[in-house]
Amino acid sequence: MQYKHAKGRKHYAFLVLTILLIGLFILNISLGSVYIPFQTVVKWMLGFPIDNEIWQNILLKSRFPTAITALLAGAGLAAGGLQMQTLFRNPLAGPSILGISSGAGLGVAIVVLLLEALKGISLSSLGWFGSLTITGAAFAGAFWVLFMVLFLARKLKNNAMLLIVGIMVGYASSAIVGLLQFISSKEDVQAFVIWGLGSFNNLSWEKHVIFIPMVLVGLIGSLFLIKPLNVLLLGENYAANLGLNIKRSRFSILIVTGLLTATVTAFCGPVAFLGLAVPHLCKGIFKTADHSILIPGVILFGGVLALLCHLIARLPGLDGTLPINAVTSLIGAPIVVYVILKRRSLIQ
Repeated sequence: MQYKHAKGRKHYAFLVLTILLIGLFILNISLGSVYIPFQTVVKWMLGFPIDNEIWQNILLKSRFPTAITALLAGAGLAAGGLQMQTLFRNPLAGPSILGISSGAGLGVAIVVLLLEALKGISLSSLGWFGSLTITGAAFAGAFWVLFMVLFLARKLKNNAMLLIVGIMVGYASSAIVGLLQFISSKEDVQAFVIWGLGSFNNLSWEKHVIFIPMVLVGLIGSLFLIKPLNVLLLGENYAANLGLNIKRSRFSILIVTGLLTATVTAFCGPVAFLGLAVPHLCKGIFKTADHSILIPGVILFGGVLALLCHLIARLPGLDGTLPINAVTSLIGAPIVVYVILKRRSLIQ
């Protein structure tokens, strides 16, 4: 009887998350500086044409791709964060713990700050080409760090050592970025800082041709890792005794998480706290450590929270859009503090 009740509660939670996801997705498309009626948005999403050409252009060229970006970015970071917390058995591990986000930031800093300092080239004046260059540089930096981490993962047997290496890579990248900022002009430092605040607004349909498939590949890969992630909960020694290939599983988890983190960071900037907070929220909702429930759960909840944060960032009445990191940090930081205190048994 208790099992049926728990199972029914999980199904109810998935239903609620799905409804929230759909509702917030439509609200993100409807609300903004130009209000578009809710029923008009639903009609448009069902494939019916709308008479207002201005609304049509806003929906197709701006709000719909932005909402997709937020949904997939949140889902990808949440899935990556859960995998890192399981792999390293650390509740404070996130998708950026291996230094991949820092690598992306270093790549952007090199093209934004160093090119200006050496060649006098300002990417902000190059329009779409400058934006494409920044995205490519973020990809290059993120994947350079990812490949280095994957190489070390084959050499290091201890996950703790790999975690320390990832943190050190992040510190080294931040140090180089700091030096580049020191020799750069105020305008270029400002451009780099703005990129570092994160945004879901910068993806056109041309960029979505790359962004959507890569995030979907990472999310599908996460679903294939459910079994090894569940076995790793028992500890590496016990998992090895059960026949799990620890090195291969760790390598697969790092590839999937690295792909998700690198893709989201390259296109949206380093979005904070979503990958760290969502897994804890899902564990609290579903009351389980089973990844066959948690992986779909964090994918849904990550999309819900990202859409909610984006909706708050661009509430009607605000001039422009708030930095997405400002909103995600305000929501995620209290959750992380709560987790720390809970583990210390300071609160009940």
